Amino acid sequence: MANTREIKEISKRIKRDVIQLTSKNTGHPGGAIGAADIIAELYFNRLHHRPSQPDWEDRDRFVLSNGHICTALYSAMARSGYFPIEELWTFRKLNSRLQGHPSRHDLPGLETSAGPLGQGLSIANGMALANRLRGSDAKIYCLVGDGEIQEGQVWEAAMTAAHHHLDKIALIVSWNDIQIDGHVKDVMNIEPIAEKFKAFGWHTLEIDGNEVNEIKMAFDQFEQNTGAPTAIIAKTVIGKGVSFMEDEAIWHGKAPSAEEATRALEEIGTSSFGTELITER
Repeated sequence: MANTREIKEISKRIKRDVIQLTSKNTGHPGGAIGAADIIAELYFNRLHHRPSQPDWEDRDRFVLSNGHICTALYSAMARSGYFPIEELWTFRKLNSRLQGHPSRHDLPGLETSAGPLGQGLSIANGMALANRLRGSDAKIYCLVGDGEIQEGQVWEAAMTAAHHHLDKIALIVSWNDIQIDGHVKDVMNIEPIAEKFKAFGWHTLEIDGNEVNEIKMAFDQFEQNTGAPTAIIAKTVIGKGVSFMEDEAIWHGKAPSAEEATRALEEIGTSSFGTELITER
C-alpha cells in the first residue's frame, strides 16, 4: 500500500494535471483540486481494480457523482494505467473520450456517466444490490459535492441504502461550502450534514478531507463496518494549496489564465510521482 507521503505526492501530481488541463480555458478546477487527496487515496490505495482489465467483474467501483470535477478523475485514471497520459491533452476536445462530464459510453474504466447532479448515490445503490445478488463483496465508493446534496434524489437514495443495509457503500461528501453561486450555507443551507445521515441510519464519520491520514482512517473504518452504509463527511477546501483559489466561489468553474496557471503550479510545487509535466501532442 502507498504510504501517506506517497499519496501526498500523487495528490500533488493530480492537482498539477488539473491546473494544466483547465488552463486551456475550459473545465472546473476548484473542486477537482479540493478532492485530489481523496481521489489519490482511492485510486492508488483502496480500489481493488485492474486498469488493464477495466471490466473485471469483481472490481470495486468508484462513482463520481459531481462529474464536473472530472479532471481529477481523468488524471488518476491515466496515471494508474487506464489510458495513455498524453491523452489527457484531449480533454474537452471534439471527439475526445475525455469530455467535460464523464461519458461511460466512450471511456472504459468509467463506472457511470455524469452531468445532472444528485444521481450518483442511486446508481451506487443499484451496483451494490447487483453485487449482493451475485455474491460479490466488491465495494462501491461514491463521491458527491456538498451543494449536490441539495438535490432531493440524494435523500431518497440515502433512505434506500439504509433500508437495504448496503454496507458495501461509502458515500464521501466533499464539503467545501462552495457552489457556483457562492457559499452553500448562503444559497441553501444543508447543515447539519452528519446528523442528517445519522438520522437516515448511516454509519457516519467526519474528517478533514485534505488530510491523508484522516482519509485513510475513514476508509479503514468503512471496510470494517457492517449492517449499514457509511457516510464520510469530508471537510475540503476548494482549490486547496493554491492561495488565490481557496474558498473562492469563482473557481468553481473559472479556468485559470496562463499567468494564474503558472502561479498555481509554483504554489502546488513539483511532485516526485510521474513525469514532471504532461507532454502536449
